[in-house]
Amino acid sequence: MIREKRHAARHAAGSAVTSKFVVLTGLAGSGKSQAIKALEDLGFFCVDNLPVTLLPTLADLTQRAGSEISRAAVVVDVREGMMLREFPRVYNALKRKRNLDPVLIFLEAAEPTLVRRFSETRRPHPLAHDRSAIEGIREERKTLERIREMADHVVDTSEMNVHELRQAFTGVAAGRAPGKPLVVTVLSFGFKNGIPVDLDLLFDVRFLPNPHFVPELRPLTGRDAEVMKYLDKSKTKRQFLTHTSKLLKFLVPHYVTEGKSYLTIGIGCTGGRHRSVAIAEALKKNLSGLGGVRIRVRHRDVGNE
Repeated sequence: MIREKRHAARHAAGSAVTSKFVVLTGLAGSGKSQAIKALEDLGFFCVDNLPVTLLPTLADLTQRAGSEISRAAVVVDVREGMMLREFPRVYNALKRKRNLDPVLIFLEAAEPTLVRRFSETRRPHPLAHDRSAIEGIREERKTLERIREMADHVVDTSEMNVHELRQAFTGVAAGRAPGKPLVVTVLSFGFKNGIPVDLDLLFDVRFLPNPHFVPELRPLTGRDAEVMKYLDKSKTKRQFLTHTSKLLKFLVPHYVTEGKSYLTIGIGCTGGRHRSVAIAEALKKNLSGLGGVRIRVRHRDVGNE
């Protein structure tokens, strides 16, 4: 979950989430390491645990003509110790720099999630070397309260896995807020059993050749190689898949940009067993490379006979 906290004045000025200078902060165990790696993959010069007093120096490098560092991201957290007290003053000074427009992103997670993560990694909490992780987590949350209030974006990573967290930060380079990926469900169904009520987009594939009328294919489903091979013989099927995949590759990124959390694409045939299943599986494969998206497929009517 992401909460937008950017000031209205900065919105009015036309600023975007994308920035030359990104500061990542938040709770230990919330995923800062994975987030900074994602930004590094996007071309940011990344520094983990840079002293607060050196933030202006790194920011100046991104603005210097001819500098090899055009975009930078830095992690600042409780490992700073007493120097962390200087962060509000230093960051406010960065915001006053012309043409920098820094972005402060705060990562957090629920206490049970953080405790579980520390237990799984067997690493001590940075504020709890001689006590329980939960004590360190609570002290850290209190220590970072002021910085959290300053953040432009607060990202709750409680329900994110490593891959989803990395996907969430691909939007920073594209001018989007870091958030959970759009979950796209490609749902096959049979019209004879009713149209699902939760569809956002619907494609009717009853015009394709029907394997149901081929005796040796009737017991199979669209996931079986024999059915796929049969449908692949149809030029119409190949054209439909090409055009539909192209359309969805155009549409889905716009849903991501708009911040939509879920998108359900319905693929319907008569019984929901052959044609719709095969097309749904093919679309999932064709859309798998889209950034900021998690693709899943469901076959409502397979096994319901």
